[in-house]
Amino acid sequence: MATDLSFGAVPPYYREVYNILCPSQESKVDRDMFVKLLMKASLPKQTLSEIWDAVDNKQGYLTRNGLYKALALTALAQQGKSINEKLLETFSDQELPKPSLGDLSDLKSFSIQLRREKNPSVLGYTYGELCELDNIKLELAPEKKGLLLKHNEYEVTSQRYKSTVMRRYNDFIALQEILLQRYPYRLIPRLPPKKMLGVDREFIEARRKALRRFLTLVSRHPAVYDCNILKFFFTFQGSDMQHKIKEMFRGVPDEFMTSQLAAQAKELVPMDTQLQFGNSKEQIRCMSVSFMKIKDMTERMARRSAEQASDMLLMCKELTALSNESNPTSAWACGSSDTWPHLKRGFKAIAVEFAGISDKCAQQSAREEDTVVEMLHLFLDLLTAYRDLCERHEKGVLKDHQSALQKMGNMKKKRMTATIKGQEQAGTVEQLESRIIEQESEIMNMENRNYFSLHCLQMETQLIHANLEVIAEIGRASCRERV
Repeated sequence: MATDLSFGAVPPYYREVYNILCPSQESKVDRDMFVKLLMKASLPKQTLSEIWDAVDNKQGYLTRNGLYKALALTALAQQGKSINEKLLETFSDQELPKPSLGDLSDLKSFSIQLRREKNPSVLGYTYGELCELDNIKLELAPEKKGLLLKHNEYEVTSQRYKSTVMRRYNDFIALQEILLQRYPYRLIPRLPPKKMLGVDREFIEARRKALRRFLTLVSRHPAVYDCNILKFFFTFQGSDMQHKIKEMFRGVPDEFMTSQLAAQAKELVPMDTQLQFGNSKEQIRCMSVSFMKIKDMTERMARRSAEQASDMLLMCKELTALSNESNPTSAWACGSSDTWPHLKRGFKAIAVEFAGISDKCAQQSAREEDTVVEMLHLFLDLLTAYRDLCERHEKGVLKDHQSALQKMGNMKKKRMTATIKGQEQAGTVEQLESRIIEQESEIMNMENRNYFSLHCLQMETQLIHANLEVIAEIGRASCRERV
């Protein structure tokens, strides 16, 4: 009979492992997760079996204390000691031993995957976990490429793939097209518009940031981040990327055709999904309207900081000019007053202070642009992608399903009419029945697609809410810049 751990002080490492296995603090460690953890200890199977017997409560999961006890026994086993619970009594006044389990990052990924598999109707990702999926850097190449028609290139770095590649705007267009074909029921962000004429530095910088946000969102999407399409985009080092990626993934089926959840999509969709979807859609629309206004306000604040930096620099310039004024001052002009020489010395000192203020205002403006404004843009890009997804659902799979049902109804009417008119001998009824069977099969497939699309909509709605934590980050960053 397994007993709880009652001896020794718990080291921080134990809590770190527990937080990975139970991020929601539900105090139940899944058996599969625990087995995966034990395998990292590199102990003989017999020893692992003995550890499990010592902590197994016969309920299919471990408690927090049970996990801590298992970690302590694992550490003792790695020291060559036998599995004996009484050995733990020697740690009554000291910290329990720490086992060697190697890198825990893969365990964290497995924990997320297992939670998702056990409850596919819950996203299973926190905002922090989404951010850890990848970190994207995108910089403008210093020189344009091309012989006749010059174009900008971007240096794209993916932390996940530990790669750096050169990409042009058309490569992003090809990537987005393929992602939309493969994942039509997921949040795929828009790309910034293409502009052939009147391209200035401000436009190029705005597009660079927008492209970085696009890659950030798709590389942190739970259903997309580890797909072969993104891997190819982030790692292919050859030329003519836009055509190569299309050749590589031409004819790849969409997610519905390959998902293990497609067959059971109907069971995954709650009865009130349409009602919940309508409510969530309206809520997210309201969010989008308000956060768009907030974004505009933060952009104006950043511009004011930049304008203040410019004004302070002009003030410094004028004060410096006054301090260096060299025209002679005679008693005829000033009488007994010596104010002007003193002022000139003061202008020189004050000019230095204004230069410092200008520098601080410029830095504040840059920080506001790179943190507050950019994070708001990122979140708004996500909300826009959600609106686009809703339109694809309503104008695409839902419309096709309704059209197929109407077509089926028309065929059944024709069959009834043919039967009444006694045209069975001509084979009209048999032909109609064959077409009806084919249409019923098509409708069933469309119904499954509709349910799968609704399931994906629920997951994408949860993804929006998982990313809402960025708003707290925006608030904190904004307050830091204003205090």
